[in-house]
Amino acid sequence: MKQFFYLFALMLCAGRLLAAGVADQFSDANQYYAEGKFADAAKGYESVLSSGTVSPNLFFNYGDAEFKSGNLGRAIAAFREAALLAPRDAEIRANLEFARNQVQGTTQHESLWTHWLGALTLNEWTALAAIAFWLTFALFAAIQIRPTLKGALGGVARYLAIAAVLLCACLGITTAIHSSRQVAVVVMPDAITRSGPFNDAQNAFAVHDGAELPVLDRHGGWVEISDTTGRTGWILDSQVEVLPEI
Repeated sequence: MKQFFYLFALMLCAGRLLAAGVADQFSDANQYYAEGKFADAAKGYESVLSSGTVSPNLFFNYGDAEFKSGNLGRAIAAFREAALLAPRDAEIRANLEFARNQVQGTTQHESLWTHWLGALTLNEWTALAAIAFWLTFALFAAIQIRPTLKGALGGVARYLAIAAVLLCACLGITTAIHSSRQVAVVVMPDAITRSGPFNDAQNAFAVHDGAELPVLDRHGGWVEISDTTGRTGWILDSQVEVLPEI
């Protein structure tokens, strides 16, 4: 019993020290940013993120520091991560769109459909679909138990059932896109894709820093991408950050 207590106390102490260390790193990164040392600030925020601490504001700060350091692709990737966590944050969306407008050459543009589905997080779609489903179930159950309620609740139950079906469909589509469709954000000033996943393959086409391109396949440290004209090529995974489409 004593050994368990000592182990628990040690783990609690280590957790507090880790939290204190992360807080210090975050404070140092903020100080670098305030002093205009954006590259150092970006490294500080990245270090906090690598510790497992995740939040929309942290990704936003990291993206802003990378953008002001001239790293357009890493900024866009960070803003995308922030938008995944807080999809309706106007400031995050504005910075993401501003950074996207600086990208040269081919890049994937967000469709209205994807933008609309991305207005809610996956957890929010799940919660809405679950609420609509159980409310529909409760209303129909009440009508079955007390048929006299059919006149008052029948119409509401039908409309709620339709809403539940639509929300479940949106949840299914969002889940499918999130789990199966990925985007590669180029994080190098200039990169050359190749015709195959090996260094000796012929050059395919060039991509620029910040380009967002759909991922087709992954193999042995390489990522197959396509551009807006339909061309395909392989790029080293160290030259991109692969993120969910939504």
